[in-house]
Amino acid sequence: MIKPSAIDPNGPLYPDDEIAQPQHNGRGGLSNASSRFDDERKIRTNDGWDIDDDLPPLKTTLTKDATRTILARNTSPDIPFDRSINPYRGCEHGCIYCFARPTHAYLGLSPGLDFETKILFKPEAAKLLTAELAAPKYRCDIVAMGTNTDPYQPVERELKVTRSILKVLSDFNNPVGIVTKGHLVTRDIDILADMARRNLAEVFLSITTLDKDLARDMEPRASAPHRRLDAIKRLADAGVPVGVMTAPMIPGLNDHEMEAILDAAAKAGATRAGFTVLRLPLEIKDLFDEWLRANRPDRAERVLSLVRQMRGGALYQAEFGTRMRGEGPIAQLIAARFQAAVKRLGLNRIRYRLDTQHFAVPESARTALVDAKRDARQMRLF
Repeated sequence: MIKPSAIDPNGPLYPDDEIAQPQHNGRGGLSNASSRFDDERKIRTNDGWDIDDDLPPLKTTLTKDATRTILARNTSPDIPFDRSINPYRGCEHGCIYCFARPTHAYLGLSPGLDFETKILFKPEAAKLLTAELAAPKYRCDIVAMGTNTDPYQPVERELKVTRSILKVLSDFNNPVGIVTKGHLVTRDIDILADMARRNLAEVFLSITTLDKDLARDMEPRASAPHRRLDAIKRLADAGVPVGVMTAPMIPGLNDHEMEAILDAAAKAGATRAGFTVLRLPLEIKDLFDEWLRANRPDRAERVLSLVRQMRGGALYQAEFGTRMRGEGPIAQLIAARFQAAVKRLGLNRIRYRLDTQHFAVPESARTALVDAKRDARQMRLF
């Protein structure tokens, strides 16, 4: 494990926000229950000693991910891409509703606090991507980033894994679509603006709420809402096609803000928009219930009731076609409100089709691929 010296392991709350924030533990999850694959369950009990229950702040630890591939493939019919890159596993943003939390269970870690404090990063990402794009069998299409964990979470500031990936995609003329909650995306405007001029890049900022208090509690280490709006403006001013994701919409908690979010994003320069409703698969159901009762106890029962009304009486439906949007009157009303606001604001009039026709393997990558194959053959001799 390593800890970059420039990263404060305990915060700050909004790493890119100059405004001082109230005291907060900086984490979304309240517990760290065992994963669904563990035979034993971790239970915190009182052993009778008179001790202070306050525990020291959790520190973020970073571990190298020794993956041998970087492009992840999917065939889900309700996802508009077939390949993605996740520079990180786990996400320090700590969004309590994050549908990627259960993936930490595959690592033997908890989808709770482990997910936001034990981060795996891929230092060889650029090298692996170069090899995969240069392979003769590769066929160009849009690479999605930010579809699982955020490529611009705080640790990216020093590690620069995402930036190294963008450089490779730019060199190959391979288009990229990014979704993020991080103002840090503006650091890479030099690469993104250059790619945008070649019709190779678009970015969506995910804005869940404009209420800073709710954002601080629900997504504690993501950029503050006004900073995400600023990122939209900076990207748009630089000529990068930019949109907003009002996601997830949680009935009874933040859904009333949908129109205000879309209006603010449009004024900042967003030309496209999308939305999803809350998804609570696997361990997230219990984590969200726990968070909701602790942070918004007056709304908890109503919110959970409304979620069930969108999910056929359950807290989640995994079926393609309904998992992103829900069903029933409440889900239909949210969708109708979204469409009305988008039409009023003139969003989604232009659908950018990123260019896949000018993909080319740079000569430097061809040389590196030949050298790698030669080295592999030589190693087999030993």
